[in-house]
Amino acid sequence: MEFMNPEEERKLIVEYNTRFPMKVELHVHLDGSVRPETVLDIAKERDMLSSLPHKTVEELNRDVILVEPSSLDRLLQSFSYFMPIISGYKNAVSRIAYELCEDCAKHRIRYMEVRYCPQLFANSDVTNEYVGEPGTFTPRDVVVTVNEALARGMKDYDVTVKTILCCMTHKPDWAPEVLSLCKEFRDKGVVGIDLAGLEFQPGTPAEECALKKVFQEAAACGIHRTVHAGEIGTARAVREAIDEMKAERIGHGYHAYDDPEVYKKVINEHIHLETCPISSILTKACDSDVTKHPLRKSVKRLKSYIFNAARCCFSDVEERKSLVRQLKEVYGPKYDYQSIHPHK
Repeated sequence: MEFMNPEEERKLIVEYNTRFPMKVELHVHLDGSVRPETVLDIAKERDMLSSLPHKTVEELNRDVILVEPSSLDRLLQSFSYFMPIISGYKNAVSRIAYELCEDCAKHRIRYMEVRYCPQLFANSDVTNEYVGEPGTFTPRDVVVTVNEALARGMKDYDVTVKTILCCMTHKPDWAPEVLSLCKEFRDKGVVGIDLAGLEFQPGTPAEECALKKVFQEAAACGIHRTVHAGEIGTARAVREAIDEMKAERIGHGYHAYDDPEVYKKVINEHIHLETCPISSILTKACDSDVTKHPLRKSVKRLKSYIFNAARCCFSDVEERKSLVRQLKEVYGPKYDYQSIHPHK
């Protein structure tokens, strides 16, 4: 499979924006949204081009973008190419956050919640696998830098971008600091906490317990929660995320459909599934045959999904209402059926 040339990509974007002129995006990873051109620019700026086995954007794309179904492990390996170029460098973190706002405007995304793990962009913690030498750029500095860049980008491109801070399954010791940053910046654009990375594997009860306690504390503090579960894992993971981690939304959650009782729980408790259909096929989380994709059991009208995303975003009540009103002006009221209740 070949990558689209710029003209093909432009035509596809125009067509998509014509069909969906206003969108809401709830599941985006900041470190998964870096432009390849930016990676090469930053590598040159930091005199790190020799550490990259790529000389062109096309070469980089072929290593970091999946174009055929593979696995979640393979997808996560892609980050090892460019995160060492970005991590620990304030200018790079600021640039990718700002550019994300421009990309939102390009794709007609009116409201976005972007997530990231502050420690993975910092260099003050030597346990960050992407950093060779420790420095002074702390996780808190990362949050401040992202917030400042997004503020500039939102003003310049007339979009709204909030942030969700991620805990990582393989670094449970980072979770208390992530929660602390969520508390500190909850009135400055940080709207929730997430758990990302590979899903829990058997034999890690201590790590699971520590992370679950952090999410239970987040719930007690009124911090919104979303958890990656049921992507490549089982329906049981979705149930545990809801019952034991107090998740209000589930990242992916495709395998909730495998267990009728778990899917019933998702419906009855108004849990929003942040689905990423293309990703689910490329990581083999779901069957590559789209006619067998679990989302076909629930998809009625795609535009209605945009309304549901607006209702289930982690912003405050008034902003959610305003977002829904704007969507009605664009699409009309017929798509605004409230199949999922908004968060309180």
